Amino acid sequence: MITVEEVRRRAEMDAKTYGYYLTPQPDLLQGFLDGLKTNEDRYGYPLCPCRLASGIYEFDRDIICPCDYRDPDVAQYGACYCRLYVNKQVYESQNLPEVPERRPQDKQQRAYSAETAAAKQASTQAGQQKIQPTQTTVKKKLWYCKQCGYVVYREDPPYICPICKAKREVFAEIESKVEFMG
Repeated sequence: MITVEEVRRRAEMDAKTYGYYLTPQPDLLQGFLDGLKTNEDRYGYPLCPCRLASGIYEFDRDIICPCDYRDPDVAQYGACYCRLYVNKQVYESQNLPEVPERRPQDKQQRAYSAETAAAKQASTQAGQQKIQPTQTTVKKKLWYCKQCGYVVYREDPPYICPICKAKREVFAEIESKVEFMG
């Protein structure tokens, strides 16, 4: 199991790498760190403590902290959605902005549906009919950044390239065809 101190070090290193700060409010920061630890213990990966997770890695991939939405949120509002990561101005002023949810509605709904199905299944007793969760499959694609060449295999391209900070629009899908000779 990971410790809260390890979660803090990881978040601090990530913030420093990207020129961010962790929220200036100590109680809020501790709550976020505790939430990240709890989610990592529960699911095996550090999910955003402010969003509903499904527990299905492919459905949750976009909200693994730091989530896909952090960089565009900080660029636009000065803080990410949960306000764990903030820019220098917000850190110094200690005025945390309201940040609207950027995660697409379909991804939120998918997490909610999976969570509800899992809860229903867990509540069934032995001998009763088991409820099987209905899972939407995630169609992964190969994306590359036309600016730096970064390649990622996932449902959607990231909002911002983690290497060169290019916007999502710079990503292109790599289409591949497999032909068999017979």
